[in-house]
Formats: sequence, C-alpha cells, structure tokens
Amino acid sequence: MRNTTVPPGTPCPAPRAGEPPLHRLEVAGPGAVPFVAGSFEEVGPLSRTNHPHRHTFYEIVHVTAGSGTHVVDLARWPVRPPHLTVILPGQIHHWQDDRGLDGTLALFTEDFLVGHPDDRRLLRRLGRTCWFDLDAEADARTARLMADLVTERRQRAPGYESVLRALLHVLIVRAARLPVAAGGGAGDTGGPSEGSGPLAEAFARLAAGPQAPAWTVRECAERLGVTPGHLTQAVRAATGRSPGRLLIEARVYQAQRLLAHTDLPVRQVAARVGCADPAYFCRFFRRETGTSPGDFRKHHSRHHQSIEAPEIRA
Repeated sequence: MRNTTVPPGTPCPAPRAGEPPLHRLEVAGPGAVPFVAGSFEEVGPLSRTNHPHRHTFYEIVHVTAGSGTHVVDLARWPVRPPHLTVILPGQIHHWQDDRGLDGTLALFTEDFLVGHPDDRRLLRRLGRTCWFDLDAEADARTARLMADLVTERRQRAPGYESVLRALLHVLIVRAARLPVAAGGGAGDTGGPSEGSGPLAEAFARLAAGPQAPAWTVRECAERLGVTPGHLTQAVRAATGRSPGRLLIEARVYQAQRLLAHTDLPVRQVAARVGCADPAYFCRFFRRETGTSPGDFRKHHSRHHQSIEAPEIRA
C-alpha cells in the first residue's frame, strides 16, 4: 500500500475540505518494518488525540487504566478497563474527556500482514465489532502478548520481524475468540464470510475504502480486473447479497460518518458519496435509514453529548 508510512515528525497531509485528517504510520526510514508498539506515551500524542481523525493503518489498543469515552465511527464506548479495541484503516475515531488513559498499542499497515493473509479478514470482523471487554484471564494473556510485541520491536534481535508477525497473528486470532461487548458497535457489514473466495475478499477491502461509496459495480469490477457479472456471482456466493447492495450500504455508512464527524453541508456530503443531486440524496438517505440527514446529524454529531452507540449496519 502506498503512502501508508512516513518518517517521524512528518506532518499529516491536508484533508479534503471539511473532512478529518488522515494519520500515517511513522517509522524510522526506508525499509523499516511497518509496525510500532508501545505505551500511549511512547507512540506519541496523536495516539490519544481528542480530534476526529483516520488512519492508513490498523490499530489495536489494550486499555488498562483510565476513564472517558472512545468514539469510533458511529459508536461511543465508555472507557472501563480492561478492554481491547480494534480500529481499521479509514475508520474515524477519537478519545473524548479521557483521564488517566493508559495501556499498550500495536500499529501496523496491511503490508505487515503478508505472512498471515487471513488476518485481514479477521481484522475486518474485529473492526466492525471494535470493542471487547476482557476478563482477568484474557487481560493477563493480552498484556503478555503486547509486552512481547513491545520488547521484540525495541530489541530488534535477529529474526524479530518474523516473531512480531507470529505474535501479532496470535493476538488477532485470540481477539477473534472474545465475546462481543454489550452496548455498542456498528454491526455486521455483510462482508464475505470465512472461506469465501479471493475475489469476494478483494471486493470487501475495496468497498471499505473511503472512495468506494461513490463507485459503481462496473467501476469496482474494472479495478479488480473482472467483469461485473463475474464480480456479482462471486460476491453473492460469499455474502448472499449483490455488490450493488453492499455498495449502497457503504454509501450510507460513509454519509453517516461524514454527517457525524464533520460540518460539511448536506450537499457536500451527498457529493462525497456519489450523489450529485442533494434532493435525491436526502430521499435515498431517508429510505435507507428512516431519518433525514439533518435529523441524523442532530442526534449523532460529535457535538451532541448524549448520543449512544447505535446498532447500525455498515
């Protein structure tokens, strides 16, 4: 993936007007391993910023102390340690009113998963759930894994890259076994299930991108190098739904993100998700969500202090 890592201290690129900034992973230099692990203090102030932002990388956070709220896309999670959070590239998140926040983070790009490609599927599922409460045993196991990741990266002994990938793989697989926390989450996006083919998996990754909601099935098929018919057959076999339906759901979810986390006018939100006619967008949004864009923003904006984590299908 291009432009997902930068040297330390590189400023964030200017986002599109009205959208949250995009943070890239800071690594030591060309050829450096696209993986970082450490405490909030070691990773840096951007690791717990209170401004909505997005990443080009995955983030796994083991929170061990503190209070406040963690906002991820349309869900608000009260910080009640210990818990594990998984944030996907492109998701909008920030910490709110946090006090005494402590724990360990693991940050890595998709390139780092080369040794365990199935981890991408597990991470997408974990990111849709996002939040996992930990009992004492799971907390201790997670703490040991995170500590080992930090030590391996810090010491960089011979073979440390393969050890990091192995430890991360264990962390992801064990996280996928955790029960879902009550009270929030964006819900299942209807993406490909376990055992689905590589084309359906590739479509799922493509559809999760910030630009995908504005694309048609034909444009997605062209990007994947297949015919629209072949893509439809593969995605329907994996999900039971058409790629067109999944792109509609991605369009709605991206619109909800922009309404909740930006001050963009509705007409600009419509344009960002591929609707040239704002009036059509408003009808479309109401049909899919049961509410108008204005009412949705009123109740889900980051400025609205009483919102709760909704059960919304992405």
